[in-house]
Amino acid sequence: MYKMELIGCGRISYKHVQAAIENKDKIELVAFCDPIKERAAERCRQYTDALEVDQNPLIYTNHLKMLDEIDCDIVAIATESGFHAEIAIECMKRGKHVIVEKPMALSTEDAERMIQTADENHVKLCVCHQNRFNPPIQKLRQALDAGRFGRIIAGNARILWNRDINYYKQAPWRGTYEQDGGCLMNQCIHGIDLLQWMLGGEMDWLNGTVGNYMHPYIEAEDYGSIQIRFKNGAIGNVEGTVCVYPKNLEETLTIIGENGTVAIGGLAVNKIETWDFADGKDTLEQVIAECNGDVENVYGSGHTPLYADMIEAIEQDRVPYIDGREGKKGMEIILATYRSSQEERRIRFPVDHIRSLDFI
Repeated sequence: MYKMELIGCGRISYKHVQAAIENKDKIELVAFCDPIKERAAERCRQYTDALEVDQNPLIYTNHLKMLDEIDCDIVAIATESGFHAEIAIECMKRGKHVIVEKPMALSTEDAERMIQTADENHVKLCVCHQNRFNPPIQKLRQALDAGRFGRIIAGNARILWNRDINYYKQAPWRGTYEQDGGCLMNQCIHGIDLLQWMLGGEMDWLNGTVGNYMHPYIEAEDYGSIQIRFKNGAIGNVEGTVCVYPKNLEETLTIIGENGTVAIGGLAVNKIETWDFADGKDTLEQVIAECNGDVENVYGSGHTPLYADMIEAIEQDRVPYIDGREGKKGMEIILATYRSSQEERRIRFPVDHIRSLDFI
C-alpha cells in the first residue's frame, strides 16, 4: 500500500479522491489539507464514506505541517495553479512522488525546476492530463503509432465553452495571471496537450492571439487562437474560448492525414465521431462500440487510470505516462501564445523563460 496525502480540496479534488478509492488496493489516503478546513473535511468524508478504513485520515490547513507530521509516499496537488510548482518542489525534495494538477506551473522556469527536482531526488512526477487515458484517445494514438494516417497534415483542437461571472466569483484566483491564466491555460490546456501529443510534440513555431471580450472582471483572456507549425511539417490549430452563449458547445479533436481522418468529441473528448481510413481495417460503428462511453462531466474518467499508471511507474521504476517533460509542453505552448499575442510576432521553439506574470 502507498500512503497518499492530498493538498488542495477545491473543485477538482473530488476526482483525486475518487481515483484513490478506485485504486484502493494500492493507495491509502492518510491526510487532507486545505486552508479552508471544512473543504478538507468534506473530502475526507467522501473517502471514509466510500471505504471502511481502520483509522480516519487527518485534516490539516497547512501543508508544511502535514508533511512534517504525517509520513507518506505520494502527494497529490490540486491547489490553485500558481502554487503547484512551489508545493511540488517541496514535496519532491522530501522524497515524495507527486501527482500535480494541470497546468504543472505558470512559468517555463518553474516547470524545468520541477523536472530537475524529480530527477535529482529520484521520485516520480506525474501531470494530470487525464484525457490521454480516454479509450477514444488511446484508439487514436494506436492508429497514429501504427502509421495508418500516413503523413500527418494537420490537427485541430476546438474548446468552445461558457463560463459566466458566477464561475469566477466562486474563486477569485480564477482568471488572474498570478494563479491561473485565462481560458487557454485553465479550460483549453487538455485539448492543447492532446493536439501537440498527436502531432509529434516537437514545435517549430507558433502564431497566437488572445483577447478578453466578455469577462472584464478577469485579467487574462477569454478567447484564444493558435496556429502551430510542428517540426514534422504538420500544422496544429487551436480555438479556445469561454464566451459561447449560452452553454458549452463542444470540445473536439480532429486529426487529418493523407490516408485517414479522425474526429473525437463528446463532453470530454470521450466519443469518436469520425473514423475513416484508407486501409479499411475497421468501421466507425466498430470503434464506437469499442471505445465510446458516457462521462459525468468535463473532467472525464481519466484520473483513475492515471493513478494506476503512477503506481505502476513507481513499482516498475519507469517514467509515468505523463511525466513532467510531457506536462510542460502544453503550458509552454500557451505561454508562447501569450507572448506572440503581446508582441504581435511568431515565436520559435525552444522558447526562453516565460511566465504568466509577464503579461499583467
